[in-house]
Amino acid sequence: MSDITMTPFSRIPYEWPSSKTSAFCFTVDVDAESPLLWNMKSETSSRVIGQMEQRLFGPRVGIWRILDLLDRFGIKGSFFVPGVVAENHPDLLPAFVERGHEIGLHGYFHEIVSQVSDEEFTGALEASLEVFRTQVGIVPKGFRSPAWEMTPHMLGELKRRGLYDSSLSGFDHPYTIGDVTEVPVQWAIDDAVYFKFVGGGADSWPPSATGPILDSWIDEWSMLHKEGGLLMLTIHDWISGRAHRILMLERLLQRVTAQQGVWIATVGEVAAHHAASANAERYTVPVRVPELIAEARFGRER
Repeated sequence: MSDITMTPFSRIPYEWPSSKTSAFCFTVDVDAESPLLWNMKSETSSRVIGQMEQRLFGPRVGIWRILDLLDRFGIKGSFFVPGVVAENHPDLLPAFVERGHEIGLHGYFHEIVSQVSDEEFTGALEASLEVFRTQVGIVPKGFRSPAWEMTPHMLGELKRRGLYDSSLSGFDHPYTIGDVTEVPVQWAIDDAVYFKFVGGGADSWPPSATGPILDSWIDEWSMLHKEGGLLMLTIHDWISGRAHRILMLERLLQRVTAQQGVWIATVGEVAAHHAASANAERYTVPVRVPELIAEARFGRER
């Protein structure tokens, strides 16, 4: 295993397939109503319908606009789907598979890692796998954690099942952590950070205009392509399926597809390349869990 304190990772070029100098993944977290269902903890919260209708725009309209967009550019995407969303909308997984896209796991109720036990995580993972097997006869190869957090137990469960992960942000190209292939994400290239708006209240904020966000995403893409990295785009069905954001995505894809040397691939294809290449050994890091400051600095015997 590489020593993270000694290896100058930035000086080790990441090797993409022959003739490719960078990579781009188009991914959709098909959350729809699942986070709302997870957060419904009282009868009062279950009686309001405004946010539910916002989120159901995704499986009703938004996701089909996104699929049509990808068809226009001939791009295969990766769709990470919570188990309950697949169950509530049984037309989704078959549609993704029929159009040639990758499908991956994204929790069952979009459950937040800090709010479930290890046993509950394992149960949710098994339940989601069964939904995929039942609906389309496919065992997904990849997992993306809701809210992009991870624990050693979760990594261990993914390793045991031979799944890759796409939830962490330790590099801007694939790496290996806890013997699991990681295809990293980045919050700055996630639409929810800028556009999520479900109404008034402390947990919501006004959505941004698309222009400045598109500019920043293109800047990120330009630099990553120059440095040989990966741009992992993450969008959501109910957020970026809105008409003006489809236009924004169209402009981004026009820029990416015009670039020579970019490998436009599914997350699963990128993960498979990493695992089969010398990159897997070159870019391996240990699992580092933070210690409590008081325990680490003051609680030890002198």
